[in-house]
Formats: sequence, structure tokens, C-alpha cells
Amino acid sequence: MQPATPEKDKAGSLIIGNLCMLVAAIFWGLNVSVTKALIPSEMTAHSITVVRLVGGAILFWFASAFVKCESIEKADWLKVLLGGFIGLFGFIYLFITSLRYGSAIDISIIMTLPPIFVILIGVIFLHRRPGWLEYVGIVISFVGAAIVILGGRQDNHAGSDNVLGDLLAVASTICYAFYLTILEGPTKKYKPVALLRWIFLFAAIPSLLLIPGMDKLPILHTHKAIPWIEIGFILLCPTFIAYFLVQPAMKRIGSELVSIYQYLLPVFATISAVLMKIDKLRIVQVIAMVVIVIGMLFTTFGKRKRVEKEGQDDV
Repeated sequence: MQPATPEKDKAGSLIIGNLCMLVAAIFWGLNVSVTKALIPSEMTAHSITVVRLVGGAILFWFASAFVKCESIEKADWLKVLLGGFIGLFGFIYLFITSLRYGSAIDISIIMTLPPIFVILIGVIFLHRRPGWLEYVGIVISFVGAAIVILGGRQDNHAGSDNVLGDLLAVASTICYAFYLTILEGPTKKYKPVALLRWIFLFAAIPSLLLIPGMDKLPILHTHKAIPWIEIGFILLCPTFIAYFLVQPAMKRIGSELVSIYQYLLPVFATISAVLMKIDKLRIVQVIAMVVIVIGMLFTTFGKRKRVEKEGQDDV
């Protein structure tokens, strides 16, 4: 048997990284609709946040008992702490709260913005210099987000306050972009479980403040199986499995390409929301989705040209 060539190893790594993100994107898309179905009839946004973060921390620490985990280096502890305390907690809490007020499809469209914020964070804090095509893509994507928010003002059919929900969703995408950016380095150094057990632990700590009142949740007094199946899905698939898959994906394809998979989220979220009859697809949502995808294409093409030019300059 011939040893694998570096080219085959690289291609295999890219395939694995992309497959990991595809599965994660499917779970996250379904998660939008399933979470929306639980709020507020069975659970509150606070209680689902606690279940995801505390439950996720327990699952990752349990999994770490069966895996040899590296110790986190002293230089990485601040990144891990901020990634969990601000990035992960902020993202999940704001995302779930946004579903309390907004349309599931609107929220899923806004959740495609992390690639844009990853670039902006790189510009502001890491002194990266995107090309002009990337800036054009950013502007176009923000136009798409504006269409969603302004469209929500005209129709509250699937939410009590669509504009508030949309704005909370935008804030959650900023937290997720921060999470991807600050943890890109550590994800390349540690096994997924070794890192995620600490990230979820640090995210679970602030979520403990949301526990009061959980004893009065309707789900605790129901005899129906569906709500319990839904919360089980939320805990296992988009929380444990999806975040487990993100770490090797970031290691293989980088944070910016990982964040681009957010563009598949509205597809799976829309299909599930319509099938579950918790939302209806409107023409303004389709237009916004198309505009944001066009912005993503400009950004991706611009980045490719910039990277190629930088490679030629280095020769």
C-alpha cells in the first residue's frame, strides 16, 4: 500500500472538515424551528439556555472521561474563558431569546451574518486588510439583514416583536463571530473534548443566574412526549454533536470557512419551520436571503483573490 501523499491528506482533511460543518448546519437549522416550537408554550428562553449550556457542560465533561485530554496552556486560558463566558453564553442566550420574539425564518436568515462579523473583527482587532470586493460583500450582506429587519416591522405573524427578535439575533451573531475568532488558535492545538469541556463550563457559569423559576415550567407538568423529545434533540444534536464537529472543522478549514456554513442554516430552518407549521415563507425573506448570499459570494471571491495575491507577493 502506497503512503498517502500530502495532496491527498490535504484533500481528505478538507472533505472531513466540510462534512463536519454540513452535519452541524443541518442540526442548527432544525434547532431554530424546534426551539421556536418550545417557546413559550413549554419552556422559557432562560430555561432552554440553562439546559443547553449546563447540559452541554455535563455531556462534554462525561465524554472527556473516555478521551485522553491535553492540559490547556497558560497562554490560552484567557481565550478559553472569554470564548465561553462571552462568546458561547452570549451567542446561545441571545439567539434563544431572539426566538422568543421573532420569526424562526427571519432569525435563521440573520444567523448567516457571522462570516461578515468575523472579517470585521479581524479588521478592527487583528489589523487584517480585506480587499475591496470583501468590503462590497459586507455592505451587501448588511443590506440583506436590513431587509429582514425592516420586513419584520410590517408583519408580526410569527413573533410578538419581530424587530426586537431580529436585533437580538444580530447581537448573537456578533458573539458567535467573536467565539470563532478568539478560539481559532486553541482549536488547532487541542482535541475537541479537551477544549469544549472548559468552554461549556465557563459558559454554564453565567447561565446559572437564569435558573430561578424553572420549577414552574409547563414542560414539567405535561404528559406529552413531543416536548421532551424536542429538548432532548436540542441538547444532543445542535449542542453536543454540532459543537463537537465544529472544533475539528475549524482545525481543518479555518474559522472563516466554518462561518460560511451559516448560509445553509436558513435552508434547513425554513424547510423545518414550514413543515412544523410554525412559520410561513414570505417573498421578502427570499429576497433578503438572496441578497445576503450574493454578499457572501463577493466576500468569498474577494478573499480568494487577496490570498492568491499575497501568495504571489511572497514568492
